Parts: sequence; C-alpha cells; structure tokens
Amino acid sequence: GYLSAIDIYITPYLNEAQITSGTLSYAIGAGTAVLSTPYWHAKELLSDGRGRLFDFKDSETLSNILIKLFDSPEELSRIRKKAYQYGRKTIWPEIGALYLKLIANVLKSIPDVKMKEEPVINPLILPEFCLDHIQRLTDDTGIIQHAKYIIPNFKEGYSLDDNTRALLMSLVVFRQRKSKEALKLMSIYLSFIFYMQNDDGTFRNYLSFKRDFIDRVGSEDSFGRTIWALGYLVKYPPNSSFFEIGVELLRKSFPHFNNLKSIRGIANTIIGICYFLKSFPDDKDIKNILNDMTFKVIKSYQKHKTENWHWFEPILSYDNGIIPLSLLYAYKELGDENILKVAYESIKFLEKVTMNKGYLAPVGSDNWYKKGGGCSRFAQQPIDAAAMVMMFYQAYLISKDKTF
Repeated sequence: GYLSAIDIYITPYLNEAQITSGTLSYAIGAGTAVLSTPYWHAKELLSDGRGRLFDFKDSETLSNILIKLFDSPEELSRIRKKAYQYGRKTIWPEIGALYLKLIANVLKSIPDVKMKEEPVINPLILPEFCLDHIQRLTDDTGIIQHAKYIIPNFKEGYSLDDNTRALLMSLVVFRQRKSKEALKLMSIYLSFIFYMQNDDGTFRNYLSFKRDFIDRVGSEDSFGRTIWALGYLVKYPPNSSFFEIGVELLRKSFPHFNNLKSIRGIANTIIGICYFLKSFPDDKDIKNILNDMTFKVIKSYQKHKTENWHWFEPILSYDNGIIPLSLLYAYKELGDENILKVAYESIKFLEKVTMNKGYLAPVGSDNWYKKGGGCSRFAQQPIDAAAMVMMFYQAYLISKDKTF
C-alpha cells in the first residue's frame, strides 16, 4: 500500500510509555525505513539497525538523520531491507502458524480421557426440577428450619445454617437455569445472612419466628457454611449489587478465620476462600490465611493418622466428605502435592468405611464411628451423601480417574 511507496516514515510520539503503535508495526511490515522517538514499542522494533531513533522534541537530530539517509541511498536501502525481513515474522500468516503450533503442543499435553456416553443416572427417571417446596418454606425473612410434612414448621424458626445452604442452592439454580424464582429467593437468603452478621463480623445462627435472636454467636459449622456460600456468590454473582454485598460480608468476617477450631468449620471456610480467590487472585493476605487453615487440617490428619485410621479426628461423624473436599479445593489454589496426598488417602479411607459393600452407607448419627469402635448404620443423614458426591466430583476433575 501507501507505506511501501514512501521513502521514510516518522513517528515522533512524545510519551515514552507508548507500548504499541499500529502504524509503526505496519511500516516495519511494509519494509519502510522508520525514524522515531525512543518510546517503548519503537525501541524494541527498531533495534539491531531496523530504524533510527532520535530524542523527544529533538528536531535538529531528526533533520541530521534525514539528510544523512537521503545522501546515502545504500544505507537507506539496508535499513529498509532489515525492517522488511523482520516484518515478515509478524505478518498474520506467520503469527497464525505460531498459534496453531502452540495449540497443537497444548493438545498433546492434555490426557486422552474418554467419558462414558451413558449418564450415571438415567435422567428419565428423575422428577422434573421444581422449587415449589423451597418456596413454600420461604417467607419474607428467610427459609424456615423444618417442615411438618409439606408445610413450614414455624415453631422451629430460622437458622443461618439453612439460609446459607438455600443461598448456595439458589445461586447454582440461577447459574444453570437463569430462574427468576431462584433470583427472588436469593435476595431473601442474602438479606437474612446480612441481618444475622454481628458488628464484629461473626454470625448468629438462630432466629425465632417472632424475629427474636436466640444466640449471640453461632457455631463454627454455620460460620464456615456461610463463608462457602458467600465465596460462591462472589465468584458467580447474578448482579453487581449482590457481588458487592457478598464481598462486604466476607471481608468483615476475615479476622475470624484463623481463630476457627472446628475441623468442619475450617473445611467449609477453605472452600469459600477458594471461590473468593477466583475473583481476587492477588489478595495475598487471604491466600496466606488459606495456607494457614489448610495446614491446620493437614496437621490434624497427621496427629490422628495411624496404620488403620487415615482420618482428621479420632471419630467419623457427619458431613465427612467436606474435609477431603476442602483439601482438593485448597490444592488447586496452593499447588502443594502433600495436600493432594492427604486428600486422596482420606478419601480412600472414607470410601472403605462407607462403601465397603458396593453401595453408600454413611456413618449413622445414633453412634458415631470412633477409632477402634463400631460403625452405626442407623440415622444416616442425606448431608453425607451430598458431601460424598461433591468430594468424588472434585477428585475426578483433578485426577481424571474414572473410578471417582
């Protein structure tokens, strides 16, 4: 084009921090002799004799270079030739070929995982997805703790535990289905969490149907589940307002993270932190807290582990899959192979205890399974089945091992 027809192209930009110039790139690609001020892009492109540089606002030097080049056609031709040869490397066919080569190399490094074509569960036997019961249990304050058959049991009031679970559920539903009903429910559950947070960042857990607070500070389990739900909200917000309130509630609670003692409270909090870091990857303070909390869990495992007991406590109780699950999340953020090793060992142990007959039989809540004791099979809880599903799913995502 026109750039190929000119003798000399001048780019006298005044800002050294100019990191790119489209016309400069085109001029080099066309094999034009370029004179330029020494902004960053020009210094890179015109090095090795591919052009000439003059200082900012130095018109005298520019004049001298122009006169010398016009007096020396051989030098001018040499500069143009060098520019043209370099420019051949930056034309689209060359760049496109490099991208294809890069993609091919990346594809070679991806393991060949062939998924079974048939689903694990036949979707035809599943009931149609429906929020009717959740909506029935939810009023303007939040979701009621318990139901009497299919009606809300107002005598039991509300809990933070259930409203954080409901928030997480509504977020997942909205993310998958863009459900207006889920978005409306989400607003109620998030408002409830906001109401239950104390000024110091801790949370109450119980609220009566009369809207009276029942406790001052809730359990560490309810705290951790709240952090998980809020972390997920920050990673997958349906709108900017919910994102901002989620960040505000989380940051207010940060000072309490390292004070947690309950292993499940810690585990749930770890998962919430990992989601938070997806939106704030440069937050070094919270990443350090994640590291500290993860190694609290590892330390507990090392303390209680024996030849036949690969667990974090001297007892297997409820929501057990959440603990290895938290380590899988932490591993993806921290990349420490020891975290993954402990996660897999504890998963194998939990699987041996609860699936030794080929089907899931969680530890019953009548009698928790103590080290050296027996395992109750009565009063099993759905929460354990849900935790196991999430645990195995994350393990598969990391390992691509079909057995998970």
